[in-house]
Amino acid sequence: MKNMKHTLLAIVLFVGFFVRADEGMWFLMFIERLNQRDMEKLGLQLTAEEIYSINHSSLKDAVVQFNGGCTAELISSQGLVLTNHHCGYDAIAELSTPAVDHLTNGYWAATKADELKPKSLFVRFFVRMNDVSTRILGKVNDQMTEAEREKIIKDEIALIEKENSEGGKYVVNVRSFFQGNEYYYFVFQDYKDVRLVGTPPNSIGKFGGDTDNWEWPRHTGDFSMFRIYADANGNPAEYSTSNVPLTPKVHLKVNIQGVKEGDFAMILGFPGRTNRWLPASGIDQNVKYAYPAWVEASKTAMDAMKNYMDTDDNVRLNYASKYARLANYWKNRQGMIDALSKFGTAKTKAENEAAFDAWANKRKNKKEYGNVVSTINKYYAATNEKSRHDNYLSILLRSSEFAMISRNLGAKMMEYEKADAAKKKELQADLLAAVEEFYSTVSLPTEKDILLNGLMLYMTKAGYKQPAGFESPDAVAMRVTNMLSTSIFSFKEKVLSWINGETKNKISTDPMMVFSQELIAHINANTPEMIQLQADYMQAYRKLVKGMRESGLSPVKYPDANSTMRLTYGTVSALPADGRNDAKVNYYTTLEGTIKKYKPKDEEFDLPQQLIELNNTKDFGEYGDKAGHMPVNFLTNNDITGGNSGSPVLNGKGELIGLAFDGNIEAMAGDVIFDSNLQKTINVDIRYVLFIIDKFSGAKHIVDEMTIIR
Repeated sequence: MKNMKHTLLAIVLFVGFFVRADEGMWFLMFIERLNQRDMEKLGLQLTAEEIYSINHSSLKDAVVQFNGGCTAELISSQGLVLTNHHCGYDAIAELSTPAVDHLTNGYWAATKADELKPKSLFVRFFVRMNDVSTRILGKVNDQMTEAEREKIIKDEIALIEKENSEGGKYVVNVRSFFQGNEYYYFVFQDYKDVRLVGTPPNSIGKFGGDTDNWEWPRHTGDFSMFRIYADANGNPAEYSTSNVPLTPKVHLKVNIQGVKEGDFAMILGFPGRTNRWLPASGIDQNVKYAYPAWVEASKTAMDAMKNYMDTDDNVRLNYASKYARLANYWKNRQGMIDALSKFGTAKTKAENEAAFDAWANKRKNKKEYGNVVSTINKYYAATNEKSRHDNYLSILLRSSEFAMISRNLGAKMMEYEKADAAKKKELQADLLAAVEEFYSTVSLPTEKDILLNGLMLYMTKAGYKQPAGFESPDAVAMRVTNMLSTSIFSFKEKVLSWINGETKNKISTDPMMVFSQELIAHINANTPEMIQLQADYMQAYRKLVKGMRESGLSPVKYPDANSTMRLTYGTVSALPADGRNDAKVNYYTTLEGTIKKYKPKDEEFDLPQQLIELNNTKDFGEYGDKAGHMPVNFLTNNDITGGNSGSPVLNGKGELIGLAFDGNIEAMAGDVIFDSNLQKTINVDIRYVLFIIDKFSGAKHIVDEMTIIR
């Protein structure tokens, strides 16, 4: 009964705070109460039960989280999965070699036996969710310290996750919402045998490269296809040649009738992270301190990689995924700086917080909320310089394999070093495999430049408190140069010799291990004063969100994204025409517009000659628009963020019309504030996907698997 009361209260809060259709990433379990009528007005023809049900098959069963960071959807009764090209990028690069380069040339399996298994790839099905706020929050009170509160909540979460895992059959995650004011658990099931079915060539799947990233108009065929395999009973299983294609509970029908402005569009997916509740001083910190450091450090690492990627195909393939991730966030963070500054987002938030502070200091609210805003502002003032420092260093750690050696290969070697003879024998095969993988994918000259260039930037720009011994850039450069010439990790042969017992180096004192441990320890170090500041801030932020909801002052009415399944809905929606798009209305792009961007032998804008010929002859098959063009991408006003990449764009009947893959730079502040006039989702038109598979690639057998609505 208590849980029922809490659920009803949560629904009332959501209903009372309801906002525009295009804004918000909504829980599926609340659709019937909160969203269905509004969605029906826009064109939804499904019931809430057909979208989300825990007792029957529903639309959510056709949508999966892809490899922990993207979204994908099932589009055939044989386990065929569609996601973005950039989501499959790691797997495609891993399966490529300079001699057989699927990343550059594309690939389509002629039969299921030709489908390719990457080393590690999984999809995660969402089974159900439930509210456990009353249970968890009933264990804590305001008299506890933040550390005490955190431990009690952590212990209760562990119990809930164990209770609902059914002995390990399911993965269960309890997540915090509204900054610790609500808690829900989510039940998932993972499938780990996932194989590459096909990908367009890079010149289609990544057309426009970094130049067009986050830009409209786009002309990118950002898709790839995989297949989920299971055991004979349809259960998850490790890779085996005896596994069979999964027969899913639900697969999406594919509608090729086309879209027009104003059509209903909804997206189901796993958005990664938004910060719509972030305080004004937090936005200021990001814009002035954290993001500029992120941008500069990322560009430094990218430049170091690119020097070698341009001259060595092995390096190009091995570093393609890391470079793409850095490039994506590099442009994203610069766009965030520009957009948040242009729109004065921090100022708007500060005005809202001033109104809250006035409400908070009324007699009845003062005890709980009176110091909330001042505590938050004190925290950010004390951590601004540290945030800049931490971003320079964290990007170095993200980009440099050597800087993180103590957490990857070095950690395995430490475990091996400490083991007795019997344990060493048990560990040796896995360690040898890890060594082989590390040195087959790492370019030692590239890593040297990433580390040295990143360190020099850090030394000269990061400020704040740097590690002991970092007296000057010259001294650090000399130390690192000596380290690279003497560390066992600089030589694969020495590592293998050490494993075989022929080299007696002590891994714990290896100069690269020591250096890596120093960097990681430094970024994780905390003083008692900083720990207290963080605890005060966490409590104040939680109370800010609680008070904002209670007072009704916040324009945000839904929880931030945190990689849990959400639904967003709106319509096919145009941006104002600005002369850059050849389309008649600025909500779609065409293959003709793609070819107008064509630059022979250009890394970003080259195109296969066959694609140009298909456009010249208008050989679009059944996928061309009735107006005579081949559609490529289109816009909707759905509210998405990173993690939604690969999400299905669905019409009012729940049929697949497109594939979400990007946002527009005009609304780059979208993770912090939603702009209903500018914010758009950029989608691949499903007709272009099928056209590339069928007419360009000659893989019509893949299309024949699908249920096509013509």
